[in-house]
Order: sequence, then C-alpha cells, then structure tokens
Amino acid sequence: MNKLIERSELRDIWEKVDAGQRITEDDCARLYRSQDLAAIGAMANTVRERKNSNVAYYVLNRHINYSNLCILDCDFCAFYRRRRDAGAYEYNLPQMIEKAQEALQQGITEIHIVGGLHPSFKWDYYVEMLRSLKALDPKLHLKAFTAIEILHLSWVGKRSVLETLAALREAGLGSLTGGGAEIFDPEVRSVICHAKESAEEWADVHRTWHKMGGRSTCTMLIGHVEKNHHRVDHLRRLRELQDETNGFTAFVTLAFHPENTKLPHLPGPSGYDMLKTLAIARIYLDNIDHIKAYWILMGMKLAQVSLSYGVDDLDGTVIEEKIYHMAGAKTPQEVAREELVKAIREAGREPVQRDSLYRPVVQKGGGGEMRDDHGAGAPGGHALPAASACVGASNEGGAA
Repeated sequence: MNKLIERSELRDIWEKVDAGQRITEDDCARLYRSQDLAAIGAMANTVRERKNSNVAYYVLNRHINYSNLCILDCDFCAFYRRRRDAGAYEYNLPQMIEKAQEALQQGITEIHIVGGLHPSFKWDYYVEMLRSLKALDPKLHLKAFTAIEILHLSWVGKRSVLETLAALREAGLGSLTGGGAEIFDPEVRSVICHAKESAEEWADVHRTWHKMGGRSTCTMLIGHVEKNHHRVDHLRRLRELQDETNGFTAFVTLAFHPENTKLPHLPGPSGYDMLKTLAIARIYLDNIDHIKAYWILMGMKLAQVSLSYGVDDLDGTVIEEKIYHMAGAKTPQEVAREELVKAIREAGREPVQRDSLYRPVVQKGGGGEMRDDHGAGAPGGHALPAASACVGASNEGGAA
C-alpha cells in the first residue's frame, strides 16, 4: 500500500480503489471534505495509470466560436453580446472556411465549434456550416454545439431533438461538445444561468445522441456559488448517464472566470481546487475513460501537474479560443504541437497525438509517438491500454 495512504483517513476508500471497486456518493463527499490532497492524488494516479498507462493525449484542433450574439444573458458568462453591444461579432460561412483552411494547413484533425444562441441565424446557416467545413477534408472531425445550442436549433428548424441531431450528423457533425452542463442543481442554475436548459434537458440531448451511436464529452463548471454537495450530485448524474449510454469519451473540469461577468465578486477556483476536483473525478467517474485538463483556462504549468492527479489528456492546440479570453483568461489563445509534447514529456508522461475518438494519429516524417494499429506501442515499449487505444466511436467541450 502507498505509505501516503496507509496513514490517511481515506484508507478505506483507497482499499476500494485498489480493488477496482466503485466508490459511493458518500465516499465522493468524504474526498471533497478531506484536505489530504496527496492521498487523493495518489488514488487518482492509480486509476489513471490502470486505465491509460503512462500515456498523455493531445489533439491538433482549432476553435471557431462563430458568434457571440445570444438571446440568453447568463450571469456567469462574459462571452454573450446583444447586437449593438461593443465587441459583438458573427462570422459568415466564407470567414469560417478561411479559418478552417488555414488550420488544416497546420495539420489539425478537429474543429471545435460553439457559439451563442443567435437571434436571427436560420437553420440553413448551421447545416451549410457543417457541410462546407466537412467538404474541405472528409477526415476532418467536427465537434460542434452544446446541448443548449441543439435545443435552440431544434426550435429554429422546427424539428425534434432526434430529427435535429440526425440532420446535423448527415451534414457532417462528428460529436457534441460537453458545455452547458455547468452545475446541474436547479438552485445553482437559477443564480448563474437562470434561462438556460435544465439538467434533465442537457442529459436528454446527450442521451439521444448517444443512442444514435454518437459520442460527446461532459463537463462541470466550478468556482462560483456551488458547494461540494452540488459537485457530488453533478458527478453522480454524469456517472449514471454513462452507465446508461456509455457515450461520454472524457470529463472536463471547467474553471469559472469572474472577470467581465455579472458575478465579479466571486473568486473562481484555486489551483488546489482544480487539482482536487480533477482527481476526485478520476476516482469517482470509473466508467469514463479520460479526464481532460483544459490548459487554456488552467495554464500549462498547472495542467502539467494535473497529469499526476488523474488527468491523461491536455486537450490540444486550440487556436483562437474566445469564450474564456473574453472572461479574462491570460493564457495564450493557441499552443504549438511541439509545446504540448514538451509539456507532457516534462511531466514524465508519454505524448500521444489522438484524433477526436482517442485513436492514435501517426505523424508524417517520423514524428509520431505511436503506430496506428490498436496493439501499438508507445515510446519506451509501453503498450497502450485497450480502452485508450480506441474508445469505439467517441469526443469535448472545453469552453463548450
């Protein structure tokens, strides 16, 4: 037994984790109450290495936030604008295509697309967006839209959620982002996002998509008015939905940035809180294969540390993220592949470029980290665990 844990008040939880047993909701609450971050991190690292060996993933991706015009006015959001507000913008399709073409020349495999609930864009705008981007490269994966955007498009297109998702998939949608979950508790939502979809509506969109064979990521926003029991409840609901559908590829902890929002008096989460929540998520969400640290909101140095606290994915190159930067994020808006690889190696992990479904991507010119067969070996002769090499048909949602 790890000596850190042998002396810890959490020893009984460790025994469950070590035996591969599922921890309970009460156990999860105890982990949040505990100040023993070292023991929690050690447990999370055990689960992380059991699932993903020494591998840390990254993806070459580009964000396109197509417009910040939005009919909602969530208190926690610094991104939305009304049409006449300073900083309001919208992209037409030629602008989006130009951005995508530039990124494809840099070798990206994924475009991450989210935006506000636009007051006047018609159904055809979204369908043509997907078709036009997909036509640039059939292998390009379009990870697009949050659950609330899908509900909005369902209303705009006068279609059911199922019909909306089917039409978008036919146009090129590859996977859904996990944004909009925030915190599921209705009292919390009434404070930070009173007009947004309910927890049940969020889950129903993802459930419908998963039953169609689609994949998505899931998220939790921390550092605002929520308490630990709200976080535990949120994680429980995600685990239950994953038990039902097995459609989530990864979980992402999102940090609330209070700057430029209607809640500027709130502190946002500390680095300690981010690490603790990522570690607890790794321990509790035993049915989700990947835990992602979204470096663009954490900073690369803390994201590196998180690779020892249950995280196995640093997201990607990102390129032009707007949502968190409009909320005051001071991180770069993109990072080169070489910097991601360096950060992962400095943390003692083996970098593996992935696609949106967590399948290894081979770099041309000998720069790849793995072969593309599922029995592939990582650098140093380590084998990829089967769950990591191919999740089946899966993806995220950063500021999603």
